Amino acid sequence: MSRHPLPDPPQGFRARWAALGNVPPFLRMVWQAAPGFLLLGLILRLMRALIPVAALWFGKLIIDEVVRLSALTPAGDAWGWIGADGTERLIWFIAAEFVLAILSDLLGRSSGLVDTLLSERLTMASSVRLMGHAASLDLASFEDAGFQDRLERARRQSGGRMTLTGQILTQIQDGVTVVAFASGLVIYNPWLMGLLLLALVPAFLGEAHFNARNYDLDFRRTPERRELDYLRVTAASVDTAKEIKIFGLAPFLIGRYRALSDSFYRARRRIAAARAVWGTLFSALGTAGYYLAYLWMVGATLSGQLSIGDLTFLAGSFLRLRGLAEGLLLGFSATAAQALYLDDLFGFFREQPSILPPASPRPLPRPIQTGFRFDGVGFRYPGAAEWAVRDLSFTLKAGETLALVGENGAGKTTLVKLLARLYDPDEGRITLDGHDLRAFDPQALRAAMGVIFQDFVRYALTAGDNIAVGRIEARTDADRISEAARRSLADRIVDRLPAGYDQMLGKRFHNGVELSGGEWQKLAIARAYMRDAEVLILDEPTAALDARSEFEVFQRFKDLSAGRTAVLISHRFSSVRMADRILVLANGRVEASGTHDELIAQRGRYAELFELQAAGYR
Repeated sequence: MSRHPLPDPPQGFRARWAALGNVPPFLRMVWQAAPGFLLLGLILRLMRALIPVAALWFGKLIIDEVVRLSALTPAGDAWGWIGADGTERLIWFIAAEFVLAILSDLLGRSSGLVDTLLSERLTMASSVRLMGHAASLDLASFEDAGFQDRLERARRQSGGRMTLTGQILTQIQDGVTVVAFASGLVIYNPWLMGLLLLALVPAFLGEAHFNARNYDLDFRRTPERRELDYLRVTAASVDTAKEIKIFGLAPFLIGRYRALSDSFYRARRRIAAARAVWGTLFSALGTAGYYLAYLWMVGATLSGQLSIGDLTFLAGSFLRLRGLAEGLLLGFSATAAQALYLDDLFGFFREQPSILPPASPRPLPRPIQTGFRFDGVGFRYPGAAEWAVRDLSFTLKAGETLALVGENGAGKTTLVKLLARLYDPDEGRITLDGHDLRAFDPQALRAAMGVIFQDFVRYALTAGDNIAVGRIEARTDADRISEAARRSLADRIVDRLPAGYDQMLGKRFHNGVELSGGEWQKLAIARAYMRDAEVLILDEPTAALDARSEFEVFQRFKDLSAGRTAVLISHRFSSVRMADRILVLANGRVEASGTHDELIAQRGRYAELFELQAAGYR
């Protein structure tokens, strides 16, 4: 069961227009990302907004002047008008229109450049904010499918809606131009504006409806879209290539991808077809309105109320105004649609972690004096019916190496997550030197721990950086990195790499070198030593190592963990024997505790599992 079930998308026009409340915080985010570019873009568009009206007005003046001069120019003489009364005025009008054309092009290209740079800065800023916010959230969120859907939608919007800035600025520009054109129409005949608006309203409502349908489709199909991305990567990845070839999975993955894609395509096609049909009808209404207005203009010109230049100006103004007003209304509808998508981004930013530092955190004890204590700890993963651990009580003493043993699902890794405060217990409490873990800053607590999980990450970074992630602030400390590699025996691997610690690992990028599972594991273990932590936690640290390497790693671990508090999880009993004490977990509870010899003597689950494993070597 998902902790974040997929909600319904906004329903009805009122709810959809309410999403416009996302525009002000979006503009604040734009301003914070690049205030200079935003201000420059607005100035350039305001300058460009009045050029169409001015150009059309000069066109009217030119036509009226041409009509006047035509009566003074001899027939058949193309240059006979030169020198006539008013010639200089006509030349100035043409020159002014030429300058406006050049200026309009210059401002348009400048606006495009500013939009591109602003979009890049905004995409960068929003992506950084998204990554930072995601890093602050609880691990429980990332292990929930509903949250993954929200994260996927937010990730798409962090880069996919950055054109909204240019769209809003363009609407401001078009709005100023519309006001200028409308003023001219109102002066000549106010009814022209009423006719224009009456023709545009149906198109506006239609676009708003189809934008909402597109968002509804994207919203409801987020899980399928994530599956599409997963299938696309899985079917063509270096990590899966071997199994796909051996098991012949390509036809299955391609077929599944095609089925999902076809379903998306059919749904999108239905919306696009309906939009095209209704859009044609609404456009026809606008065209009819234009020609009704044009008939009045022709009649007024024939009756002498308007000059030829006035006819040209009004016809051009009405045509341009119709296009601009339609674009403005449809753009407003598109902005509302994008604001719906922005709700995914800002909704994600509103997600808050539950594991937070206290107002006045206690300083972490250095060194640890008595150790950790689990008192009746119970924990159940969000949405799970079964308890992962229950009534868990034991002590991890300072300076002790404690091994955790148990079958899969016994609660070993859950215990480690609770110890590192990646989760908080639902029952009981965990203390450090007698103080509840909630009294400490969780970041400070984790900084004192070196934890390597069995599902460690293989970073597509250099060998040095793969070790340095254990304490990334010491990334430039080459001596510390090489010492961590020596402790984990990863130095032998690095010595064989063509570029040493600067060698790119993995096949994701050019010149990358792939390592074996055991080699990757040694690098991961080096991260724990890189941290130089007071508490070392290794969760199945030698699962991919051969017997000799495993023996060497544990001998080294035994030496290096002397005087430190350490937790070791392993299925290999040859490894856990070196621990000071062993806890046997079963069904989320501590079933037995003691040294290897003591547990063997008890003839319980530990002895049974030990004998089963030992039998495999006889």
